[in-house]
Amino acid sequence: MNAVSFTERFMAYLPVLLHGASMTLIVAASAIVIGFVLGAALLGLSLHRRGQGMLPRAVALYVSFFRGTPLLVQLLMLFYLPSAVGLDMPPLLVAILAMSLNSGAFQSEILRAGLAAVPKGQVEAAAIFGLSPRQVFRYVQLPQVARAVWPAVVSEAIDVVKNSSIVSVIAVAELARGSRQIVAANFRPLEVYLTVGAAYLLMTGAIFMLGTWLGRRMGQGPRASAAVMNRVAINKT
Repeated sequence: MNAVSFTERFMAYLPVLLHGASMTLIVAASAIVIGFVLGAALLGLSLHRRGQGMLPRAVALYVSFFRGTPLLVQLLMLFYLPSAVGLDMPPLLVAILAMSLNSGAFQSEILRAGLAAVPKGQVEAAAIFGLSPRQVFRYVQLPQVARAVWPAVVSEAIDVVKNSSIVSVIAVAELARGSRQIVAANFRPLEVYLTVGAAYLLMTGAIFMLGTWLGRRMGQGPRASAAVMNRVAINKT
C-alpha cells in the first residue's frame, strides 16, 4: 500500500470520519449524562419504603429488562414502536433515548453498589450526632459513593462509546455508518476499518485518561472502588 496514495485517500474521507466521530460523541455523551441522572432516580425509587412496594418492583423490572435484553433489540423496539402508533421520531433522538435508558439501568446498579460500599457504622455514627437523613446522605454517603463508583462510571462511559456503533442500523450517521459508506465507495475495507478502529481507540483512551486523572483528583478509595467494580462485573455476567 503506497503511503502517499493512502494519505490522499485518508484526507478525502476524513470529513466523513470527523462527522461520524462527532455524532458518536454526541450520542455517547448524551447517553452517559442522561443515564446517570436516570440511574440516580431509579436508585432513589428502588429505596422507597426500604425497597418494599410497587415502585421498587417496577424499578427492578425495568433494570432486569434493559440488562437482560440486547441493546440492538431495545433500539429497534424504540425505533418502530412510535411509528406503529403514528408518531415519527428522529433517528438521532431514538438512538440517544435507547442508549440512555440502557445505560440508566446499569448505572443504577453501579450507584447501588457504591452506596452499599459505605460502612454502615459511619451512617449510624452520623445519625447519633444528630444529622438528619438528608445531611447524612450529603456529607457522609455522597462523597464516598462518588469516589467509589467513579472507575465503574468511566468503564460504563467507554462501553457506551463502543456500543454507539449499533445505532447505525437506524441510519444515524455516526462513525460506524460513515465507515461503511466509505468502504462502499472505495472498496478498501481493511484500511478504512483499521482507521475507524484507531478512532474508537483514541476516543476510549481519552475517556480512560480523563477519568483516571479526575479519579486521582477526587482521591478515590481503592478498596471501595474495587468492591464496586467486582459487584458490577458480577451483575453484568
